[in-house]
Amino acid sequence: MKNILLFVLLSAGVSLKAQVLISKDKAENASVSLSFGNTENKGLVLPYVENKSGITENGTIIFDATDKKVKYLKENSWFDLTMDDTGMVDVSIQTAKTEVAGSKVSVGEATATDGVLVLEESDKAMVLPKVAEPHLNIINPSPGMMVYDTKNKLLCVYNGTVWTFWGAK
Repeated sequence: MKNILLFVLLSAGVSLKAQVLISKDKAENASVSLSFGNTENKGLVLPYVENKSGITENGTIIFDATDKKVKYLKENSWFDLTMDDTGMVDVSIQTAKTEVAGSKVSVGEATATDGVLVLEESDKAMVLPKVAEPHLNIINPSPGMMVYDTKNKLLCVYNGTVWTFWGAK
């Protein structure tokens, strides 16, 4: 049911001004824009992007299908969060889909032009899905998956072959 609701929102290009909670009833606090609850060892899969030349919004995070790396845009430069180029990705999963032109979900004031899901709040942030030791507990991760490791307190990024871990232990 939640997938149908998300599809309807994406198709309609609805602008939301609220907290979005997935698999939970209550946000951690008022600073949360998008948050994931008990996702049973599942992560957030980033969009597979084959041509990033038209993306200009700082803070954008993508899975670059051309070199199989998770990247974020900062001041017109792409920064690699994967640090490994052995990833495997099958972009036919998404390229076979029909996209509705201009469809997106915007949480907050809709000002950004790039992105399917845009979090616009200047005083709220997204909380990633939380998984203890995802490299051990997510059996079949998808390329471009991101989670927060609750045991090791690390940002974890999967490129299709290996996990990359960010943060101090």
